[in-house]
Order: sequence, then C-alpha cells, then structure tokens
Amino acid sequence: MKRTVWARLQHQVRSGTRSALAALPTPVRFATYRNLIDCDPVLDDAFKLKIASTQDELEACFALLHDAYVASGFMRPHPSGLRVTPYHALPTTTTLCAKMGDKVVGTLSIVREGVFGFPMQSAFDIGAVRARSGRIAEISALAVHPAYRKTGGAILFPLMKFMYEYCTRYFDTRHLVIAVNPRHIEMYESLLFFRRLTAQVVDRYDFVNGAPAVGATLDLQQAPQLFERAYGHKAPKRNLHRYFVELRLPQIDFPSRPWHLSNDPVMTPALVDHFFNQRTRGFETLDDRRKALLRSIYAGPDWAAVLPPLDSPADAGAALRRHPRYTLQCPAALQPRDAPAQPHRPITIVEISAQGFQARVAQSLKVGDRFSVAAELAQGISARVSAEVVRLAGGDGGELFGFRVDEPDPAWQRCVAWLEAV
Repeated sequence: MKRTVWARLQHQVRSGTRSALAALPTPVRFATYRNLIDCDPVLDDAFKLKIASTQDELEACFALLHDAYVASGFMRPHPSGLRVTPYHALPTTTTLCAKMGDKVVGTLSIVREGVFGFPMQSAFDIGAVRARSGRIAEISALAVHPAYRKTGGAILFPLMKFMYEYCTRYFDTRHLVIAVNPRHIEMYESLLFFRRLTAQVVDRYDFVNGAPAVGATLDLQQAPQLFERAYGHKAPKRNLHRYFVELRLPQIDFPSRPWHLSNDPVMTPALVDHFFNQRTRGFETLDDRRKALLRSIYAGPDWAAVLPPLDSPADAGAALRRHPRYTLQCPAALQPRDAPAQPHRPITIVEISAQGFQARVAQSLKVGDRFSVAAELAQGISARVSAEVVRLAGGDGGELFGFRVDEPDPAWQRCVAWLEAV
C-alpha cells in the first residue's frame, strides 16, 4: 500500500514538473532541458556497447523493443514477443545494443537507405533532405530496459553516442531522420538540434500502430558546431559537445573490417530463417517486388531456401539488378590519362566489381573520360587501375558516376573476391 501511494506521489510530481515546463516559452524550456543533462562518462565495468550480431543478442533486442512498443501502444502484442520488421533483414540496417554483462539493456536500429527505402517514407516527405548531399539514415527502434529508464540517461546517452560515432565514422551517413511520438520530439529538438520536417503532426503513423508522429532531421556535418555553441561552455557532465565529439568511450566495441566497408551485415540464412520464418512471419506483408529485391541481395541456394517465394517470378524479378550485400567507402583519386600534370581529383568509391565501380565525385565528369585511379581499399592496401566513365548513376552526396575498369590489379581482385564470397 505504501509503495502504491509513493508511486502515485512520484507520478504527480513528474506530471506537475512537465506541466510547469510546458508553460515556459520554447527557448527557455529548451535551455532548461539542456541544463538538466547528466552525461557522466563514468560507466559500470560490466557495461558494453556493440553491434547486435548473434541470435541471442538480436532476440534480446527485438524482445526489448516489443515490450517497449506494446507498453506505449505502438504495436499490438505479438505471439513471438518480438518486434521484427522487414527492414531488419536488410544489410543496410544495423542494430546497436547496450549490454550490462550478458543482459541487453538498450537497443537502437539505424536504417540507411536500402532497397526498401525508409519506414517513415509512408507518412513523411523527405524530399528536402534527399536534395542535399550525403547519405541518409533513419534512427528507429529505440528502447531502454524499464529498470534503467530512471538512471539519468546512463543507458540512453551512451547508446546515442554510439549511434553518432557509428554514423559519422563507419556508416557513411550525413543526415539522420526520425519519426517520433509528439511527446518525445522536444528531447531531440532541444538536446540534439533536430529540426522538424514539417510543423504538422501526422495523426496516424501505421508503422507504430497508428500512433501520432512527428518527423525531424539532423545534418551530422553541422552537428559539432551546433553542439559546441550550446554546450562548449558547460561543465563536463552537461557538455554534450565534449561527450559526442571529443570523448572516446572504451565501452564501445566498434566493428573490425577487412576492407573500407560502410555497412556491417549480420544476417545469415540461419538468422533470417529463425526471425522471419520460425519466430515470426516477417515476410508475409512483402509484395513480389520486395521479395525479388531481397533475392537480388542474397544469392545462392542457402538463401533461396529461407527467403519468401515469388508469386509471379517472371514479372517480379524482371529488370532487377544485383544489389551488393556490402557497401564501401574507399578514398581514391582520379588522374586524367591525357593530362597527367593536372591535380588529382578526390573521389569516394562506394561499390566495386571486377569490371567496374561506382564513385561519389564532387566535380562533373563526362561519359568517355579516362583516368588512372589510385584507391585505398583497406588500411595499407591500395589498388591502381585504369578506368573510363560510362554513366552518371545518380546523386548521392555529390554525383554518383559509374566507371568501367580496364584490367583490375591483384589488390582489386582480392577485394572483389572477398565481397563475392561472403
């Protein structure tokens, strides 16, 4: 009985505090939120942050997410006790987890644009974000274990820092987009400087069981300056600029990569079968085109046995190009073959094959231009090839051009062989 009275009093205090803050002018309210930050980097020795990669870790993340979404009314209870979406099957989605010992206490998924686009596209127009240079990722599926929600951000802030560093250093991402419940948007606006895509609230967002949602975005290239302006003068435990930009947390286990990759796929045929066929029926909502797109990523008999069959293979699979499971972020330089005295042009290779590559190039090129290309494929491993521009492939953080390679050297061949084998 005493506990019930105490809980009721705590709820009344929190409600009164929220009401008092809501009455303040927006700049004052946001400044107050920033003064309440406690991002103390002193963490428990058992605490660790990593990419969820094992069946047990992914199961714990999806279960934690399920319970949090059901409690918030964002989904109906599922018999599996898991929240798994088709986006989790893609190699362009990475699920982060916070662990206390062997127990998952927090999770967050980063959905970089892949063959399915973004979850929030069904309700929000992100055309203005697409019009800017740089890759986009949607931050989604955030959940913290109930036992750790009242610890002053002890799980949330490290998880957000991991997300920030992973996106900026490993995931080739410039713009973040989010779709969150209206009651949570001010945290992102006041603390992290997200800007709303539109002032209007979407009344029913089907991805979260028809709950209302607000869309917002953050340019990660501008974030350090925004953080420094707001937090640079504050004490360390309230200084999010220091926390996100300067501090290194030894508890973060960053991925080890053999090449300059820009994603970290973890799904195997066994994991796909477990989560999407055995534990849930996660592929049932996919139309034939999306099923075919999955098959354009995951090839081979082991994958064919666990991926959903096509109702009309001839129609749905037509004209679908092969999509790589791994993407790259390799620094390279172009040297015109007919003007060797000209300065090198820096480029970023984002996809390679034995016969060619795609690269992000800041300057305009013409089809038929020929270059000598020096590319760093991994730390200490470089390749030199001759290449010709064969097409403008689209826009992605600068124009994306397709090149044909005349004769790949051994380093290039070794990288391609690894990518084709995994």
